[in-house]
Amino acid sequence: MAASEYIPEDSKHFGHNPFEKLSADGLPPGPAEQEPPPAKARKTRGRVDIIRQTAHRGGKTVTVVANFVGIGLPEKEKLAKQMQKACGTGGTVKDGRIEIQGDKRKEVARILEEAGFRPVFAGG
Repeated sequence: MAASEYIPEDSKHFGHNPFEKLSADGLPPGPAEQEPPPAKARKTRGRVDIIRQTAHRGGKTVTVVANFVGIGLPEKEKLAKQMQKACGTGGTVKDGRIEIQGDKRKEVARILEEAGFRPVFAGG
């Protein structure tokens, strides 16, 4: 007996699809057939103050970001890392505020806007 005698006639090729006789009638539309959800406007995450300080720092200038509302320490540390990398300087999170070495207000404001905050240049 030859090997072809043991294989059923309808499955002799590798392209056989066992689901080809099924129908999608009565099923809900799939993801490709649904309408995409409407684009939502990006919600602002609140106002933060950007302050340039030199007092009590030995004459060194520091950019301070203060008055965060509703975010925790891990997110502040993540933002501080992004700011340090973009500005090429050091910085820290102290007393709930982000401190970046040097006068880097424009760079810091850009990063805050990208994160959804509304930066305001305050006195200092």
